[in-house]
Amino acid sequence: MTPTIMRELRSRARGGRVLTALVALLVVSAMLFAAQEYTASPSAAVAAAPVPSTAAIPLSPSGAAGFPEVAKAVTPAVVNITPSTVMQGREPRDPSDSPLGSMEEFFGFRGRPHGPRPRGPFGPGEPHGSSVGSGVIVSPDGYILTNNHVVDGASEVTVTLPDKREFKGKTVGRDPKTDLAVVKIEAHDLPFVPWGDSSALQVGEYVLAVGNPFGLNSTVTLGIVSALGRGHMGITQYEDFIQTDAAINPGNSGGALVNTRGELVGINTAIFSQTGGYQGVGFAVPAGMARPVYDSLIKSGKVVRGYLGVAIQELTPSLVKSFGLKEPKGALVSDVTEDSPAARSGLQQGDVIISYQGSPITDPAALQRAVTRTPVGTKAVLTVMRNGHEKELTVMVGEQPDSVKVASAGDTAGEHALAGLEVQNLDPKTARELGLREKTRGVVIVNVEPDSTGERAGLTQGDVIREINRKPISSVQDFEKVSSGLKKDQDVLLLINRRGASLFLTVRA
Repeated sequence: MTPTIMRELRSRARGGRVLTALVALLVVSAMLFAAQEYTASPSAAVAAAPVPSTAAIPLSPSGAAGFPEVAKAVTPAVVNITPSTVMQGREPRDPSDSPLGSMEEFFGFRGRPHGPRPRGPFGPGEPHGSSVGSGVIVSPDGYILTNNHVVDGASEVTVTLPDKREFKGKTVGRDPKTDLAVVKIEAHDLPFVPWGDSSALQVGEYVLAVGNPFGLNSTVTLGIVSALGRGHMGITQYEDFIQTDAAINPGNSGGALVNTRGELVGINTAIFSQTGGYQGVGFAVPAGMARPVYDSLIKSGKVVRGYLGVAIQELTPSLVKSFGLKEPKGALVSDVTEDSPAARSGLQQGDVIISYQGSPITDPAALQRAVTRTPVGTKAVLTVMRNGHEKELTVMVGEQPDSVKVASAGDTAGEHALAGLEVQNLDPKTARELGLREKTRGVVIVNVEPDSTGERAGLTQGDVIREINRKPISSVQDFEKVSSGLKKDQDVLLLINRRGASLFLTVRA
């Protein structure tokens, strides 16, 4: 082959490779352009990767459609609640009375022995006429659900509807253990928010918080459910909170948390904040907990809860090993109250309750929630682990003993020296928490009304009253009997136990 022919062939080969490269480049460019056009089209993207929505109201690509309809339906039924009277000298119950509350104000009950606990964003103690909290109309005949800390200490409240109508409200009942209360106004054919199923909520689902933050009526904020079943917060005794990032601020307490169908799934109760204002973490009492409390308060003015009569504790890894368990799930029985439903059923100290009415028990909080929601008189089946073996027990659920309020705030004037104290029986678990001896007898103070004679004498939450005027006190019944015989102007000599130390104290009338 001649050199001329060789050069011609090499030239043609180089040209072919260039042409091939150019064709490949054009093909890749076309594919990229097509992909860009495809992903830029919302309909194409949705068709390629459909994402199911849990919202009941159809959403636009921006996620906004449907929310105006929910807000329009719900806001007429969310009211402003203001105490008609404010106790003078009363310490604010909640840090966000000022939106610039300090860490100490937010987390600590000053003057009380118990440790840090987050609290609701606002409460009584603000100047007369200022917005204190919110409430939700849940029936057309004027029943309103709100937080206990919104109405606590008020003998009467003013309820203002979004349409500017004002009513005098009467507190039907309060439940400090869940921080819920029911207020009644005399009106009919009112707008109301229907109950929803909080157990159907999912993390990531849209919710709206409706209330009156900073006195700005009918404010609606949007967020998602960021967690469910929040407990161990120290906010209330019974906790099963919905956590949300919907903005909740001072004035939202008692307001509605609703789903995208406009149904009530929670009552906004508390915020977790370093400033007292919104920082993305709010808590609401779920409707599943609120509705039985509401029904019970309407029916009897108090909350009737199921009761076993046991002290229970968490299972740590070391306890799991000691009790021969496979995993740290269940509630360990640390004590059984004498003559209680648990004692009569044969439940023993050291048993680990792993199932209640067929539902698994993961921790003590789960058992507590299940038992307190069980109707009194129900025969409940427990599955326990005892000495490495499963055992079934049947217990007749009793009624949880009530604490006794001698006098409510606002009614202490003219009463005897112990008016304004709230006490309950001293059970073994509380005695241990207070560092008391096992055989200590008495009643434990769970609340002291601000500016009462008891507070001025130095009584505080956690003090155990052992004697009144040298008469021994071993139960709430003893306390009621002796205190009911006190005269209005009679000084009272108490023997109390404070953190393990005995102390005589005079309460002057």
